Amino acid sequence: MKKTLILMASLAVSASAVAGDKPTATDFFDRLGALCGKAFEGKVAKGNEADSAFANQRLVMHVRECSESQIKVPFHVGDDSSRTWVISKTDTGLRLKHDHRHQDGSEDKVTQYGGDTRDEGSREWQSFPVDAYSIANFQENGLDKSVTNVWHLGLTGEVFSYRLTRENRDFLVEFDLTQPVATPKAPWGHD
Repeated sequence: MKKTLILMASLAVSASAVAGDKPTATDFFDRLGALCGKAFEGKVAKGNEADSAFANQRLVMHVRECSESQIKVPFHVGDDSSRTWVISKTDTGLRLKHDHRHQDGSEDKVTQYGGDTRDEGSREWQSFPVDAYSIANFQENGLDKSVTNVWHLGLTGEVFSYRLTRENRDFLVEFDLTQPVATPKAPWGHD
């Protein structure tokens, strides 16, 4: 029994050494990048009355622009193409920013908000607590409830998830990765 446990432990260490050579944030980033060029439809899985505008619209994410250090994912809500999630590599993990534009392409006054990962996360989930820039931007624009936001991106099997949590708010959209849809037009400001 003891020899079996030692053999199993050494096999597990060998397997993790091969699989674990890549940091989990990098692995998550690369798995998302593998979806580049594809679009997927989603639905609100959790929300409240503030999210009713999302629940009654067609929701499409499009993994549109991908480089070795950044992935841009427009999030279309019906005919509204104002939102793009920007996921970038940092020296310590990943950064998520929200690029919000008006239909003429100009930046919204509440844009470029988000945060950086504070730990390794996992190959399935990465969390982004609100950063100082975003807190100041939210406060300047009267969005005091948003100063404790934490955003989460999930890539689990056949589902990509975008989640926003804070006190009294849990908003989750899940996208079915098994059914790609036609790629939408360019998001506003990103022709």
